[in-house]
Amino acid sequence: MVKIILGGCSGKMGRAVTASAAENPNTEIVCGVDIFNNGSLSYPVYEKFSMISENADVIVDFSHPSLLTDLLTYAKENKIPCVLCATGYSEDQKAEILEASETVPIFSSGNMSLGINLLIELAQKAAKVFGNAFDVEIIEKHHNQKIDAPSGTALMIADGISQVMEQEPQYVYDRHSYRRKRGKNEIGIHAVRGGTIVGEHEVIFAGHDEVVSIKHEAHSKEVFAVGAVNAAVYMCGKTPGMYDMGDMLAEE
Repeated sequence: MVKIILGGCSGKMGRAVTASAAENPNTEIVCGVDIFNNGSLSYPVYEKFSMISENADVIVDFSHPSLLTDLLTYAKENKIPCVLCATGYSEDQKAEILEASETVPIFSSGNMSLGINLLIELAQKAAKVFGNAFDVEIIEKHHNQKIDAPSGTALMIADGISQVMEQEPQYVYDRHSYRRKRGKNEIGIHAVRGGTIVGEHEVIFAGHDEVVSIKHEAHSKEVFAVGAVNAAVYMCGKTPGMYDMGDMLAEE
């Protein structure tokens, strides 16, 4: 039985992970961390990781980036693997995560969906084939409660594409401030916020007289919750270092 500490347990994604872990016979959430606690969860909930007394095998985190230092300090002190699912980390925080991975195994992904990771592979293939003859634009859509923009998934897609481009591209987020023609070495990234959209990501390759579009739609948060629980099981027993969805899928 894999014992999980769940960061951000009172949020929408936290509750989805709680339900997913309950349905998995190999996992159990022993406690959660969240500043909000209405007493509706079946396990203890703490305001900080430093307050935890339960023993656990892995941390799954969907909390706010502001809790990262507390989480990593606890993980390093107790040698517990981490599955980091939050988005919106600063460059300094990304460096903090990388440093922590020298001590504990860390799984980090901007999106826990199998479909999104397939989309990235397809987009990379398209970018290799098209080269700089096609312009690349990414459009992401989320619900009106999402705080960060662009989404971590959109940036993950852009980073995946940039890895196979001949030159490192420029990410352009806001074209109204540019008074020039679109450069060939650009990836446009656009955010839409509205209603209850769970998550939509589309990569557009626009060439001369033709357009190729690759799109993924998430219709519920369960998709991401199942991926997070599977990642928690995968991370048990791993050696220190950075891991992602590609590593997990390669072993299946």
